[in-house]
Amino acid sequence: MVTFDARQSDPIEGVISEYHWDFGDGEEIITIAGFTSHQYVNYGIYTARLTVSNDQGGSDSTSVMINVNGAPLLNLSIPTDVRSGDTVMIDASETSDPEGGELIFSWDLDHLDDSDGDGDARNDVDSMDKIVYISTNHSGSIVGSVFVEDMEGASTSQQFTIEVQSRMYKVVWVENILEWEFDGYLAEGETWDSNMTPGDGARIMAYEAILELDQETPLALPPDNFTLSVNVVDAGHYRSSQTSPGNITQNETTRAELNASDLNAPGVNDFYEADSEEQLIAGLLNEVGERFGQGEWIWTVVARDADPDSAIPGLPDPDEGNDWTLTITITVLTPVLTEIAYE
Repeated sequence: MVTFDARQSDPIEGVISEYHWDFGDGEEIITIAGFTSHQYVNYGIYTARLTVSNDQGGSDSTSVMINVNGAPLLNLSIPTDVRSGDTVMIDASETSDPEGGELIFSWDLDHLDDSDGDGDARNDVDSMDKIVYISTNHSGSIVGSVFVEDMEGASTSQQFTIEVQSRMYKVVWVENILEWEFDGYLAEGETWDSNMTPGDGARIMAYEAILELDQETPLALPPDNFTLSVNVVDAGHYRSSQTSPGNITQNETTRAELNASDLNAPGVNDFYEADSEEQLIAGLLNEVGERFGQGEWIWTVVARDADPDSAIPGLPDPDEGNDWTLTITITVLTPVLTEIAYE
């Protein structure tokens, strides 16, 4: 909108009877007042001409050149199918200036994030490139905007919305058997322990642990007294077992055993929506009531005094320790994910 003011015109004789305005874009008007306004719809260079007439039949004309600067023509390319975890490219490189001038881009890539900390989340300048990239890590809407200005001060802006969809996965639970074997020697009063996290990436279903001591010789010696224990810290699960001698005639060893089964419900093979594989696996393994075995397991073997300490009362135990072997077997179900394309 341009305002024209001709009130300083002098009629010389009589009074000014009319002002004839020709705006140069095909529009003309006649006014009695010496000022008016006109809106130029299109950019370009126009010659506006004014003819002033008095009541004596006299007239005079003058003209002025009007340079109407065109606002940038914004052209945004935004993908429509976006899944969580994708990197979104927004392309404004086809934006142009009608006069062919240079353009300045200012992107606010997230109207919910006040990246410059000024209290206004919608005036940030997160990028000044023609093409920007936005990383996604969850489903939902991302709302942002771009402001484009030419070197003459003409500008335009546009808000954009990116709808980020979740991903679809097929989940199949696969059974795996995890095995460990430890061995060593413990003298009376000594302790061995080991930590493990068998629930990483899996659902614990059962466990079995067998501690065996080497056969004593001669057989008349009392068997060594060892204790095997397990502490599943996050589950508050503690179990222990003391060694007992096997049947000598069947050449059975002194041993202790711990076992438990049906510790969690079996996983369900099904289709699930999630923002990422990591999120889905975490959700499956942390379902309420199905978390047994997550976190740290502590296995402990303790060599205690034999009871009786010696086969002959009053004499010290000639064998103050023993070699041992611990075999641990844990059955787990592991979720195997396959991403499925949406129809």
